[in-house]
Amino acid sequence: MTTIAIETRARQELVDITEQVRRLIGNVKTGVVWLHCPHTTAALTIQENSDPALRVDYLEHLGKLVPQPGFRHDEGNADAHIKSSLVGTTQPVLIEEGQLVLGTWQAVYFVEFDGPRRRQVMARVTAS
Repeated sequence: MTTIAIETRARQELVDITEQVRRLIGNVKTGVVWLHCPHTTAALTIQENSDPALRVDYLEHLGKLVPQPGFRHDEGNADAHIKSSLVGTTQPVLIEEGQLVLGTWQAVYFVEFDGPRRRQVMARVTAS
C-alpha cells in the first residue's frame, strides 16, 4: 500500500490527484488502482477536469443539499461528515495498457469538506 499526501488550503475544495495516481502504476500493464480516503470529512470522486467552474458548482450545490448550520454534532462539521458519505471514500480506477482508464475530460479528485488540513489517500495497485 502507498500513501498520497495532500495538504488542503480551504474548508472545501477539490484537489486533482490524477498525476500522483498515475505515478503509482509503475510497470503494471493491466489492473486496478484502489484508492481509499481514511477521513470521515473528505471523499474521492472522478469528475470533469476541463472547466474549473464545475468544481465551484460541485461544492456550492453540495452545500445547498447539506448546509453547514443546524446539526446536533457539536464540532460544527456535521455537514462535512454527511457530504463525505454521499460522495464516498473509495474509488477504483482501472489500468489498461499501462494507463489509467479515464475519459477524455475525467480526473481523480480528493474532496475536502472540513479543511484546511493535512490529509492522505491510501492506494493499492493490483495487477491482473
